[in-house]
Amino acid sequence: MELTVWGILTALAVGLIVGALGRLVVPGRQNMPLWLHMLIGVGAALLGTVLARAMGIATVTGGVDWAELAVQVVLAAIAVALVAGVGRRRSITHR
Repeated sequence: MELTVWGILTALAVGLIVGALGRLVVPGRQNMPLWLHMLIGVGAALLGTVLARAMGIATVTGGVDWAELAVQVVLAAIAVALVAGVGRRRSITHR
């Protein structure tokens, strides 16, 4: 795998989209900055591709790999829910 500027920009764009879709899947409000959604999305995109390949889902096609994207969005939604849940627990103050 060759690391190029275009590849990095593409990964960031896909990560932003996957992170945003993951956020939309999770109910309720998540008080998380945009950069955290992008970070979660990039991680979910990378891990989702690896997981999709391990499951035998075709990840290199002529168009959009919908099954791979679904795996990535599910992983992003899980990560958003976990991070948002941790953030909520930390913001609670006990008096």
